[in-house]
Amino acid sequence: MVFGELPGLPYLPELPARGVGADMVGRGASLLIDMPVEVRPSGWRLTGRPGRDARRAREHLGRDLDGLEEIAQGYEGPLKVQVCGPWTLAASIELHHGDKVLADAGAVRDLTQSLAEGVAEHVAEVRRRVPGVSRIVLQLDEPSLPAVLAGRVPTASGFGRLPAAERHEAVEGLAAVLGAAEAFPIVHCCASDVPYSLLRQAGAEGISVDAGLVRDRDEDEIGEAIEAGVALFLGVVPGVDARLPDVGVVAQPAKRLWGRLGFPAERLADQVVLTPACGLAGASPRYATQALARCREAALVLREDPGE
Repeated sequence: MVFGELPGLPYLPELPARGVGADMVGRGASLLIDMPVEVRPSGWRLTGRPGRDARRAREHLGRDLDGLEEIAQGYEGPLKVQVCGPWTLAASIELHHGDKVLADAGAVRDLTQSLAEGVAEHVAEVRRRVPGVSRIVLQLDEPSLPAVLAGRVPTASGFGRLPAAERHEAVEGLAAVLGAAEAFPIVHCCASDVPYSLLRQAGAEGISVDAGLVRDRDEDEIGEAIEAGVALFLGVVPGVDARLPDVGVVAQPAKRLWGRLGFPAERLADQVVLTPACGLAGASPRYATQALARCREAALVLREDPGE
């Protein structure tokens, strides 16, 4: 489906409804080097040795890579892969005995380094399996990053909040993973308070957000990012089954934002990518196909008729 509907920029899908280890956190944890995990009633937790849960997560990813290798035979062009980012992992995984990894600065550093090594190996494996790839787009999913920066992540007990991460620590952690592999680095954040300047400082060359969550006060930072050449991946169609508007309506959020920012219309299609809003994990296969097709069709509108 992906290669059929998005021949210009296909991606390796994630299918979290398959169960343990197929979810975003489990899939990301499966890439950690020498930091095995397991599932407990409270969620994912670091453990002393690899077990069934970690094996399931690796098997899910292995089957996905097998499918990618088969479908992508002869493909030449860019390919996107997405991985749970270090701060969302640190806010989601518990220590072996204690609170979230986020509560221990040393554990956060270890997890970040482990993930960076795992991401480098993952990208290398994708390149080996799809030798025609011209460029890999590496997307870090960081839905919890704003909560980490604001000190809103709950403790394991749920009765307190973990201290906020320092800005320089957040930048260093993201930069370590974004720069771990030879790829075009982007960060996706589906929160309403995306730290645009922080992501740029960490080395993100693309920022992925949902159009419906962009606030007026964000536009100055978005404009600065675009002026600096950062690509904007803009979620413009619902991520769950819904009535899809026609392509002209789908393209409008990008055109209106671009117009308010005052950039030349001819640059719009070169710097903006239209996407579903926050993935399609909750969508039916039929709707997912339609949503991807509508994004592709609306992108043609941006190129052929970029003005209002």
